[in-house]
Amino acid sequence: MSSAEPQTKKTKMASSLEQLKQLTTIVADTGDFEAMKTYKPTDATTNPSLILSAAGMDQYQHLIDKAIKHGQKAGATADEKVSEAADMLFVLFGCEILKLVPGRVSTEIDARLSFNKEASIAKALKLIALYEEQGIKRDRVLIKLASTWEGIQAASVLEKDHNIHCNLTLLFSFAQAVACAEAGVTLISPFVGRILDWYVSNTDQKSFAPEADPGVVSVTKIYNYYKKFGYKTVVMGASFRNVGEIMALAGCDLLTISPKLLGDLEKSTEPVKRYLDADAAKASKLAKIQMDEATFRWMLNEDQMSSDKLADGIRKFAADGRKLETMLRGLIEAAE
Repeated sequence: MSSAEPQTKKTKMASSLEQLKQLTTIVADTGDFEAMKTYKPTDATTNPSLILSAAGMDQYQHLIDKAIKHGQKAGATADEKVSEAADMLFVLFGCEILKLVPGRVSTEIDARLSFNKEASIAKALKLIALYEEQGIKRDRVLIKLASTWEGIQAASVLEKDHNIHCNLTLLFSFAQAVACAEAGVTLISPFVGRILDWYVSNTDQKSFAPEADPGVVSVTKIYNYYKKFGYKTVVMGASFRNVGEIMALAGCDLLTISPKLLGDLEKSTEPVKRYLDADAAKASKLAKIQMDEATFRWMLNEDQMSSDKLADGIRKFAADGRKLETMLRGLIEAAE
């Protein structure tokens, strides 16, 4: 009987998600508060697509109503009212998220400002002011900008002159990553799954083992470069297509994961092995790159995948931003 006893007392095997949390900070890639309550991530990140889908749910109607009232009061023209309401909606979602996560929330700058450094800085300062009016300190907010040359330079000014922490998104290339590190940004979000999408669409190879996945290879190289040369910028792998990609980046500083894939990791008890390691990175053979605007633009131009995906990502986020504004415009007109 005693030999059978341990079976009944056997400790439950830790889920892959719990194991991963021991190696990497987990961030929820969602605007859905219920998912955050379920998976208990440290941070959360939003974008126009996530806010647009959340805005269609009944449980968030009170936030939309509040944003519309703010827009009516703060804006003089119809366009100003919509813009003010949109800014406030992002901030209100961020404030709600911060009630559920102990860390930070990322709030995105309008993708249509991706090539305008000064307008990006002004919008970031405005969003931070709105957060501070709601009682949220700036150290709990990451301002999310596209990794264009202008976006990276805007982030540099926000970090150095305003103590505003930035998350550089739509990052597909080594050139973008090096420029971000040189600019001293807090965090980058390289897009793993969208890199894979491009290779599946544009090459003869349609499937990849996790460690050979082009997105995983890209993030691993960036992580190793940052750790080798002692940059303070941290790496947050983003946009995953499958659990294999996530597992192959265990040890990355942060990983931002959708609720569906968080659920898959929660259900799995597959052992998680560390693939990315700061000490091992110091031994990598990567050479230091001297980055300036001309080098950045040339390297990006020579990288078809990154050029395609950056342009495509900006267009898609801008389109979702416009859809959100159209929805808010209709609601403001109805309220008046």
